[in-house]
Amino acid sequence: MDDTKKMLQAIIHGQNSLKQELVTKIDKLDEKLSSRIDGVEDKLDNVEKRLTGRIDALGKQLAYLEDDAPTREEFDNLEKRVDKMSGAPASQ
Repeated sequence: MDDTKKMLQAIIHGQNSLKQELVTKIDKLDEKLSSRIDGVEDKLDNVEKRLTGRIDALGKQLAYLEDDAPTREEFDNLEKRVDKMSGAPASQ
């Protein structure tokens, strides 16, 4: 029985040391990944800010273009003016 207890104790010690080694490696990996994840989150925040700025700039440009575009009434008046101008004789 004494040999059996020693063998069982050796197996338990081996499993315990293996468990401790795995826990240590997992903790190290967790530290590495947490710093990388924080870095990725920061990069995503920066990209989001840049994209928001670009979209805002494009929106402003679009609004200015829309303001410059003639309305339907202005376009109709323009057609009347062109017709009037094309019927007038050319001055020399």
